[in-house]
Amino acid sequence: MIAALNRLVELVEEHLEGEIDVARLARERGTTEYHVRRMFSSLAGMPLSDYVRRRRMTVAAAELLGDGDLLGIAVRYGYGSTEAFGRAFRAVHGASPAAVRRDGGPLRTQPQLRFRLSVEGSTTMDTRIAERPAFRLIGHAARVPLIHQGVNPHIQAHIAALPADEHARLKALSSEQPAGLLQVSADVDPDYTEGRELTYLHGVAVAEGAPVADDLDAIEVPAGTWAVFRSEGPHPAALQSVWAATASDWFPSNPWRLRPGPSIVAVLDRAADFSTATCELWLPVERAGIEPSPTASA
Repeated sequence: MIAALNRLVELVEEHLEGEIDVARLARERGTTEYHVRRMFSSLAGMPLSDYVRRRRMTVAAAELLGDGDLLGIAVRYGYGSTEAFGRAFRAVHGASPAAVRRDGGPLRTQPQLRFRLSVEGSTTMDTRIAERPAFRLIGHAARVPLIHQGVNPHIQAHIAALPADEHARLKALSSEQPAGLLQVSADVDPDYTEGRELTYLHGVAVAEGAPVADDLDAIEVPAGTWAVFRSEGPHPAALQSVWAATASDWFPSNPWRLRPGPSIVAVLDRAADFSTATCELWLPVERAGIEPSPTASA
């Protein structure tokens, strides 16, 4: 995977003035576009689309300081008008193309990335692989923005709005693994872009085809393989740390890749104020090197 990501960075440099075929790169490397995008975002700390835009604006700025035609520069880097180019340029550099051409700056350079695998070996990850038949997730769903660090206030507000007895009602409906009340994230942007909306469901797992009450939402989950990671400690920091380590440590070292599907957090135990918790993070995976499963459009 590290080699695939570095080749992707090379492709970005080779196609700063054109389209980048991530799907073809993934096929050539025996993986999927979905997995490549998720790993890039997790390890680089930014979506691939943001990195491409920043690199294009870095190189475009150098041309802008010359005497090239502004519209010609805009078109060369994929923008149909100077207005669209100007918005993208300002978003990266914090100044308009005209101001930079006049004053020589300010400019914010995006260096070319390089990925390296650092193996420490001092911390083991408590992980297991689980095969699950198709099942159904039922509960109360809401569209919320993705937040990488800390408590998501939108999710917090969604859960707080539920009546107190609703949690007990849902827990009583749980009949499949993962057991108990679940925190489900679905329809997540493959680039894992912070701020993009996803579907959050507070609910439980039940058997495929189990009846669903009219006041509950449902997510159908096909049969497949799951990597299950256990976390213990301050919440949600410990869980978010394990989530990050799946990309930096576990996936590069194991013959598995992410496949499209919901990610699920099962809270096994917690303090009364939720300051600490023991959780299981369930991620849908497939063995690397097999025929890729169908992926959602990026």
